[in-house]
Amino acid sequence: MIRAEGITKRFGEFTAVSDASFEVGEGEVVGFLGVNGAGKTTTLRVLIGFYPATSGRAIVAGFDIAAESLKARRHIGYMPETTPMYGEMRVSEYLNFRASIKGIERKRRGAEVDRVVERAGLKEVRGQVIRTVSRGYRQRIGLADALLGSPKVLILDEPTSGLDPLQRMQVRQILREERHGRTVLLSTHILSEAEAACDRIIIIRRGRIVPEAEVEALRAVGMISVAVKTGDLAAARALLRAVPGVAEVRGGDVGTGDRTQRSDGGAGTAVLEAIPSDRNADLREAVFRTFAERSIPLLELRRTERSLEEIFGILTLRSADEDKSG
Repeated sequence: MIRAEGITKRFGEFTAVSDASFEVGEGEVVGFLGVNGAGKTTTLRVLIGFYPATSGRAIVAGFDIAAESLKARRHIGYMPETTPMYGEMRVSEYLNFRASIKGIERKRRGAEVDRVVERAGLKEVRGQVIRTVSRGYRQRIGLADALLGSPKVLILDEPTSGLDPLQRMQVRQILREERHGRTVLLSTHILSEAEAACDRIIIIRRGRIVPEAEVEALRAVGMISVAVKTGDLAAARALLRAVPGVAEVRGGDVGTGDRTQRSDGGAGTAVLEAIPSDRNADLREAVFRTFAERSIPLLELRRTERSLEEIFGILTLRSADEDKSG
């Protein structure tokens, strides 16, 4: 439903996006991540036809966005990070106006506005003047606008910006319900939102798409997480360090955040993480045998992956290092 083929966008001598290629299929909800200035919004604006690409092309809902812009836009629901609105209009009045611009038949507009008002949780403010509603409600109005006409493709730029945790949960629910037969590409700076709402992620760094293989390589580090009684902590740390293939052992500080738990019996529990020298190695069997031989009970043994936050942080640091070296 969305296919970017080598998109490059320059503004004078500045290259905002360089040779960006990716696909988002029907029924997928895909997160588009990057630090400020990485090229997220520029890429989205090329996809909706707001900016012409300097080179490359974008195919949206089967149409070339440059050659068949009007046909493509009929199938796109776009929500900018800050939605421009007429502040003197009432919410339902504004949505009815937007429905008319989008070519929705007059006899269908009332029902369609009712549908998106319900979907976006705007019933309480539908009669209010827009300038009197909160930023969170303005974001919902922007989402309702994007949903008008049930477009095949939703392109959302920071859709949960300004929303409280409950409202963000509601937006995630909307996206889950709206995904059937539809493609959703959304940018966000809230990494937990991307993990909760999206099937997969695309990361853009300094205007270039990070290859999926690089992201997966960072994710699949094969860390081994071990939980032991606090009385066994020192011995467990020494055992983990002695396991062949373990490059580093970290964690286990009792009383510091989520690395410490309490068992049902009230005994202290500490969690250690073993980092393998080969990220593809699965060291669980070796760890289990080592602890069994020394009769140290394992309360938990599992293989974990890096979180999206950790991956994003590593990529961001790499980008900063490249800037310094450049």
